[in-house]
Amino acid sequence: MRVRLLGIVLALVALLVVGLGVPLALSVAQREQQDLFLDRLTDTSRYASLAQRPLLDQEAEALQDELISFHVTYDIDAVVFNRDRVPVATSVPGEQPPFQAGDVTQALDDALSGKHPEPASLLLPWNTAPLVIAEPVLVDGEVQGAVITRSPTGPARGRVAFWWAVILVGGALALGLAVLVALPLVGWTLRPVRRLDQATGSLVAAVMSGRQVPPVDDGHGPAELRHLSRSFDQMAASVSDTLAAQRAFVADASHQLRNPLTALRLRLGNLEGHVDEEEAEHHVAAMAETDRLSQIVDDLLAMARAEGMGSELVPVDVVATVATRMTDWEAVADFRTVRLNLTTSADQVYASAPPRSVEAMLDALLDNALKFTAEGTSVDVDIAAAGDRVSISVRDHGPGLRPDELDRATDRFWRSSAHQNVTGSGLGLAITRRLVERAGGTVRLELPDGGGLRVVLELLAADQS
Repeated sequence: MRVRLLGIVLALVALLVVGLGVPLALSVAQREQQDLFLDRLTDTSRYASLAQRPLLDQEAEALQDELISFHVTYDIDAVVFNRDRVPVATSVPGEQPPFQAGDVTQALDDALSGKHPEPASLLLPWNTAPLVIAEPVLVDGEVQGAVITRSPTGPARGRVAFWWAVILVGGALALGLAVLVALPLVGWTLRPVRRLDQATGSLVAAVMSGRQVPPVDDGHGPAELRHLSRSFDQMAASVSDTLAAQRAFVADASHQLRNPLTALRLRLGNLEGHVDEEEAEHHVAAMAETDRLSQIVDDLLAMARAEGMGSELVPVDVVATVATRMTDWEAVADFRTVRLNLTTSADQVYASAPPRSVEAMLDALLDNALKFTAEGTSVDVDIAAAGDRVSISVRDHGPGLRPDELDRATDRFWRSSAHQNVTGSGLGLAITRRLVERAGGTVRLELPDGGGLRVVLELLAADQS
């Protein structure tokens, strides 16, 4: 945007320079042409006046010496013609000037027909043609001959070129000055826009991590943009307060529900053996629902912690972290007669992630995989690094999902209709997705050959140093 705005300013300045410089340059050329024409016209008219009597007396040779002196002094050719188009006096004796060619012939014809000379075309630096002026010699209103002068235009063209160079340099200096003035002006104008752009990029990360969003308005820039910055600050503060209140509510509500649910679980447990056989079925169902509610509360607390986890990314040794968590899950896997297999492309693979987030991701994925995989099968964990990405995949051998359910599987509280009889809250994959997105990565669900479900986490690679 800075380049575009600077380009607009410079384009307007360039149009202004051209709009003023071109007419000024043409005016300089016109002034030089007019001065030269009037000066030569005065000389030509003077010789036409002096040639009246010599042409009548047929003694035009008397002007020869004066024409020669004029040529020697000013380097201007001058020739006197009678009305029969015969040159009777010339400034260059012994030479026959090319008066039969081009503009000279036309000028002689006009003069012998009684026409007075008119200004020639505009004097341009690259036009090397001499200035030809033909003045009729009139005696009692009758044309008796003509005087023609041919003047070099070099000095006048040099002055035109000099002033044009001055105008060009002045225009370049004006453009340079415009750049010097426009750069800070454009920077001052766009400073609020840049701060808004930076704040927009960091708003989500700051708000979701619970950090205070730094204000955008710093009192600089145009009034309209400062007003926009203040509106943005108000919006960011409102969003931050709303999400903070939401997280606090979820955490507080979950925490407050744990004690009543624990007490209810104890009370129901104390009733065991004191319930009639007819009511035993309802007692077992109540215990199951209590356990389910406790699981939901625990998952809500995990979700609140995930959303409140800091957004600062640190290098994490994925291989060591995953191996540690798999060791902790070995007891659960053995109880369910499931093998945990780890495959890695290197002994150490580093990824960028918030502190302790990889552990939380793997816990959620292994919990899901061990719930759904069949006994006697395995849960396969694979770690691979390719370019600037690190992938962690967890594959189970359970019933999997339908293809149309893959996009919804990471939604909060979503569960497949085929898995309603399996304990859980539907928050595991949602928590994992939130943590991965916090780390700048992506989550992908796949249906591998042989059945089951594969969850692939892609994180940004980190420097191992």
